[in-house]
Amino acid sequence: MFGDLPKVLEAAAPLIELALREDLGPGDLTSEALIPAEAEGRAVLLAKAAGIVCGLPICAEVFRRVDPRLRFLAQAQDGEPVAPGDEVAEVAGPLRGILAAERTALNFLSRLSGIATLTFQFVKAVANYPVVVLDTRKTTPGWRVLEKYAVRCGGGRNHRFGLYDRVLIKDNHLAYVGSVGEAVRRARGVGPVAVEVRDLEELRAALDAGAAWILLDNMDLPTLRRAVALAKGKAFLEASGGITLARAAEVAATGVDAISVGALTHSAPALDFSLEVQA
Repeated sequence: MFGDLPKVLEAAAPLIELALREDLGPGDLTSEALIPAEAEGRAVLLAKAAGIVCGLPICAEVFRRVDPRLRFLAQAQDGEPVAPGDEVAEVAGPLRGILAAERTALNFLSRLSGIATLTFQFVKAVANYPVVVLDTRKTTPGWRVLEKYAVRCGGGRNHRFGLYDRVLIKDNHLAYVGSVGEAVRRARGVGPVAVEVRDLEELRAALDAGAAWILLDNMDLPTLRRAVALAKGKAFLEASGGITLARAAEVAATGVDAISVGALTHSAPALDFSLEVQA
């Protein structure tokens, strides 16, 4: 539903290995001292706050990696809303394995669910307008595929994944080339061109040069409205720069086609979950 899950799991695999090495090291001293190797158990994963769950398939992989004998059963699907106390999954099998995987699994789940939840809040805030909520490349190094998956689970859409999949002319490119129009003309042979503009003069130059996608960077509301009127549908208009949840609706109301929000991935608070062993 939210993209190619096998690719997400492939991207998660080295992160899971790294996280388990970081947390487990040579072994779980406490569990090995207190719990017999043959002890079996069952635990449930519980939501402790309201939000959008994301990362359950990755949790399953964490438990499988720690001990293939563990049986993980998701009781929710990524992208679904959860409330405090909701049981989102259960895991059964060797108790030492459950406890060894606990923190790593919860860290993935909390981080990705936090991103999905914040994205959903932005999407809900602009629901009355024909505007899409986009993420950015401001992601945790190594986590981009996972974090952009979480944005999709929250109802947002992905901007470009990297420097390799879309032309996007920004201020530092313009500082070298010298003008918006010339930069767009130079890049046109590579594919559809997106360009960042800071004022209406640069917007006119981008439109005249045939830019297909224009980022309206840090413009106030009156300027955004004038930009929409000036473009007259000739280019896809994206408002970017400092768009908070409180401002999202008023920015969307200007008539832009999209808002991009770096905070979706760089500042989303974790959504709290716990794992509780059942007696």
